[in-house]
Amino acid sequence: MKQKTLIKKLKLSEKDFQDIKAAIQNAEEKTTGEIAVAVAPESAHYSFWELLFANLIAALALICLLPFADKFYSIYQTVYWQNQPSWLIPAFFVITCFSTVAITFYIANIPFIDRIIIPNAVKKSCVTHRAFRYFTESGVYDTAEHSGILIFVSFMEHQVRILADSGIAKRISQDLWNLIADELAEDIKNGKTAQAFLNAISKCGDLLAEQFPAKEENPNELSDGLVILGDLEWY
Repeated sequence: MKQKTLIKKLKLSEKDFQDIKAAIQNAEEKTTGEIAVAVAPESAHYSFWELLFANLIAALALICLLPFADKFYSIYQTVYWQNQPSWLIPAFFVITCFSTVAITFYIANIPFIDRIIIPNAVKKSCVTHRAFRYFTESGVYDTAEHSGILIFVSFMEHQVRILADSGIAKRISQDLWNLIADELAEDIKNGKTAQAFLNAISKCGDLLAEQFPAKEENPNELSDGLVILGDLEWY
């Protein structure tokens, strides 16, 4: 999914991006903690599950066609009087199977279908791994006091993760971050994406301010603003 398409689906305007950036800056003024926010179109390619689904549908189609093999052969005989090519009937079944796989694989890439065919455990695991990957890539793990958090949204899976660095994890329970993540996911589901991010950032900032209040020197260690991630590369 292209970044422009993702932004459109999230219903985010340029002003929304500016408001989210301002909210992060305001929250970080009260704390030495750092807040990073990112949205990914999806956390993995899931091609294995899409291809598996396509092959299962093709196998089902073949099973449904086999009882009608005699009918196909009768039609075949009406076309050819004699010297019928022996390969046409097998070729028909092979082409049908390959066509079914190709069409079903294409349909399986539609996000709504993807969410149905991919096991929930797989989606949860992939989102968590993608969030930890960006946690490292963005440098959230490398703040001076290890007081960075990542608010990560994976659009296709409809899942949210809030990851806290080791310094925060010692003082603030992960359950509190999970509550904010659940509320953020619910608000995005209801179409309140911009306000959902603003609320989540504000609550995260308040939690950080309690345990990591701002000091005289309070450098901004991470870039502010909502980051829209691109599609994962194929390896």
